[in-house]
Amino acid sequence: MAKTKKPKHIAVAGNIGAGKTTLTELLSKHYRWIPQFEDVDHNPYLFDFYDDMPRWSFNLQIYFLNSRLKQLNDIHRGTETIVQDRTIYEDAYIFAPNLHEMGLMSKRDFDNYFMFFETLKTMVQPPDLLIYLKASVPTLVAQIQKRGREYEENIRLDYLKRLNDFYNKWIDGYKEGPLLVIDIDKNKFPENDEHLGEIIRKIDSQLYGLF
Repeated sequence: MAKTKKPKHIAVAGNIGAGKTTLTELLSKHYRWIPQFEDVDHNPYLFDFYDDMPRWSFNLQIYFLNSRLKQLNDIHRGTETIVQDRTIYEDAYIFAPNLHEMGLMSKRDFDNYFMFFETLKTMVQPPDLLIYLKASVPTLVAQIQKRGREYEENIRLDYLKRLNDFYNKWIDGYKEGPLLVIDIDKNKFPENDEHLGEIIRKIDSQLYGLF
């Protein structure tokens, strides 16, 4: 029997350059879902963080955690289907542990942050569907270069690789709800309508039981 319940929350996850924003935009157009993007422009910590990472990493991650939690509360209070660019899990399982491992967040701060996240996690509902854009480092680099964002020019290969390792470990253990993994090395949805159609068919199948 097809699932008729309207989904509330679709989340798109993936490393820097995987194509999260592009897919969020395309899905919002196709399904008439409301897109929700990361608000980088109004983040009061980013500038300071890039200036002195060890000093500001904890503050930055707490800011992200709070804004993501607010988004989740808004999603579950609303009646529309939201497609979200990046998830609360990525902050906690990828970016914060990576800062800690690189020596840019102290153990005390990381432990405090992660325990806070674990508490919050018990209070929020996971997405109805998590879409993970899996990509190799060369694919990420090619896509980052193609979009030419100035602040991304100096992202190092080893940094992307470390993030990828954290992502793959997280996805391998993801048990929160339905998961769809798209291989971006093979699926070129931004420029190929057939590839986008493939993703849409898989989403329909996951959400509505349509084949």
